Amino acid sequence: MQFTPFPPRLDDEEEEKKPEAAEKAPSHVVEKHLFDARTVLITGPINQDLARSTAARLLALGQVSADPITVIVSSPGGHVESGDMIHDMIRFVDAPVNMVGTGWVASAGALIFVSVPRERRFCTPNTRFLLHQPSGGMGGPATDIGIQAREILKMRARLNAIFAAATGQPIEKIDKDTDRDYWMGPDEAIAYGLLGRIITTAADLRG
Repeated sequence: MQFTPFPPRLDDEEEEKKPEAAEKAPSHVVEKHLFDARTVLITGPINQDLARSTAARLLALGQVSADPITVIVSSPGGHVESGDMIHDMIRFVDAPVNMVGTGWVASAGALIFVSVPRERRFCTPNTRFLLHQPSGGMGGPATDIGIQAREILKMRARLNAIFAAATGQPIEKIDKDTDRDYWMGPDEAIAYGLLGRIITTAADLRG
């Protein structure tokens, strides 16, 4: 790592830094308001960094009080084990969690979405849902490829069992539907058992 020494401090340089500091301030304000509102955002690809920050927020909010937490998720999916971590942490905290899907709730994002009871699963009107089987790049010696293939099959069976329990659909139907990309709009997701209710405002969530 290259070390860059600090330049001599001059009053005019300090003044020049103030606007930059001011630009960063709103993000801290937003974080504070989100924390005070007991709201956690899960957006973008699911990865280990996102899982860690989400778990930290959930645990902190759970420590503050047992009042409900709102989790808003919009994600194309990503790393399954990171999705597992968030899924399990949502179930781990004592505070009840309301899940709100918006944009798209896909793959590992859908795994996170079903971590709460159906009556606590909500979405905004233009949300799309995607269920599908896990995939992964396989390489290396033939024996390692065989191990990876077996692990993917075990992962698929585990995830399908989670979605079957969350939706009330027979495991055979989940197996068939997730063999390819299975897209649903809000009304279809309600009929499927994935979604509890469509909401349009924050007041709808409180009601």
